[in-house]
Amino acid sequence: MSRLRRALPFLAWPRPDLALLRGELLAGLTVGLMIIPQGVAYAALAGMPLVTGIYASLLPALVAVLFGASPRLSVGPTALTSLLVGASLAPLATAGSEQWVMLAAWLALLCGALQVLLGLVRFGWLLNLVNSPVLMAFTQAAALLIVASQLPPLLGASGWPGLIAGLQTGGAVGAWHWPSVAFGLGSLALLWLARRWRPTFPVVLLVVVASAGISRFTGFEAGGGAVVGSLPEGLPALVLPGWPGWPVLAQLVLPVLVITLVSFLETASSAQVDNAGRQTRWDQDQDLIGQGLAKLVAGFSGTFPTSSSFSRSALNLYAGARSGWATLVSVAMVGLALLLFMPVLHHVPRTVLAAIVLVAIVGLIRPAAFVRLWRLSRVEALIAGTTLLVTLAAAPALYWGVLAGVLMSLSHFLYLRLHPRIIEVGLHPDGSLRDRHLWHLPPLAPGLYALRMDAALDFATATGFERAVAEHLEAHPDTRHVMWIAHPVNWTDATGAEAFGRLRQTLERRGITLHLVGIKLPVEQLLQRAGHLDKAAGLRTYRTEAEALQALPDLDTAQAV
Repeated sequence: MSRLRRALPFLAWPRPDLALLRGELLAGLTVGLMIIPQGVAYAALAGMPLVTGIYASLLPALVAVLFGASPRLSVGPTALTSLLVGASLAPLATAGSEQWVMLAAWLALLCGALQVLLGLVRFGWLLNLVNSPVLMAFTQAAALLIVASQLPPLLGASGWPGLIAGLQTGGAVGAWHWPSVAFGLGSLALLWLARRWRPTFPVVLLVVVASAGISRFTGFEAGGGAVVGSLPEGLPALVLPGWPGWPVLAQLVLPVLVITLVSFLETASSAQVDNAGRQTRWDQDQDLIGQGLAKLVAGFSGTFPTSSSFSRSALNLYAGARSGWATLVSVAMVGLALLLFMPVLHHVPRTVLAAIVLVAIVGLIRPAAFVRLWRLSRVEALIAGTTLLVTLAAAPALYWGVLAGVLMSLSHFLYLRLHPRIIEVGLHPDGSLRDRHLWHLPPLAPGLYALRMDAALDFATATGFERAVAEHLEAHPDTRHVMWIAHPVNWTDATGAEAFGRLRQTLERRGITLHLVGIKLPVEQLLQRAGHLDKAAGLRTYRTEAEALQALPDLDTAQAV
């Protein structure tokens, strides 16, 4: 039964009773009222037909909650994924065209298939390839690009040339459409204030409905204002996207990899909060499967890749959701909207959609995060800053920012692995063995070199380990003993064993005794199989540092063990 529940997580949901359903109903309604206008706004950001944003909030959300391991996540369109979709398809098609919609569906299918595959083979650990500084920098760069893309429509301009022309004329009559400016700035102010004072109040829907009513009765559209327009009513029909050809699919490879990675990192940030609240361990592989199936359904629904929204998921938790039943309520709300609510959206000014996106994304811009990171690690701060600059410079090919950040992080990781921390230790007044040069401590004993390497003894560190010993022996020819504090070394490989064997031979030729302290069993077993721990003269072993320290006065007279 446990295996079945793992494959079908919804079987573990609590059985509904009146008290549970009351809370789930409230949370589901709250999220459902927010996701409808957000879906329309994010579809515009992705360059898709506006109704596809609502489609992305229906069947994909249903599949994700049924098969994902984190049932309280709100799955659907998100600002970051929508931006990546728009940026990825910009060189390949015209926004909103049939070709664009088809390629967006293929992005969803390919991302979904990749995530399902990674989940089935238990490869959720790949999430660790992107560290927090790189994700933070990429997210902030994407947020800046979103803000830049939404400022012109917020003020009723068709793009930056029109916005700049209006600024140059000082807002003269005819330069800007002032009713659009009023709708955009007014909606932005209301949404921002409501987010600060009443985050659970469905003010997004209220602003949309109110703006639609005002727009209709003031003749906003007839006066030249841009509105959402007519949207098709009814539930989405399942479709099979047309075949774009291998050359086009090849151009989607990098965008697919980046969208898959970034969208799952979005999921991780929400899922970790969800599982911490439920006091459960996060099953990242099952969430990969659930999110992948959601993307597959999105592709067959004719929409674009989905992800988990941190803001909507947080709202779901804040509103009292305890299980996936709340998501079923929000999905039902979206279905009703598709059947009944579409005529209301016709008169919504497009400037209102820009305001919705801006309020949702502005919280991602946190310059103070770079300051804190600089205080913690200047190298990682430089990696994050470079990631941000590359992302901005490479726009619309945003995936280069992520790839640059990942490569720099892996290079830094490899550098640290290839340059392990190797120190000479001395006896601190508190009785512990510490860095002798840092704490200005005397040698443990005359003619003794006591070292500690804080890393595994493997192909990456073996050369550095041998070099450290050789350099000390060259600088101190009177050395008679080498003591290796080995307890930080938790494993070794064939290269490490060969290096250890060469070290023993070198020390034996010079008549130097090697003292091994605290060697761990896996390392000891491998070195024994390699024949490097034979009980010959010139090798002494100690299980603890205390045992080794007790033997210091008799280094030159003790017998090998």
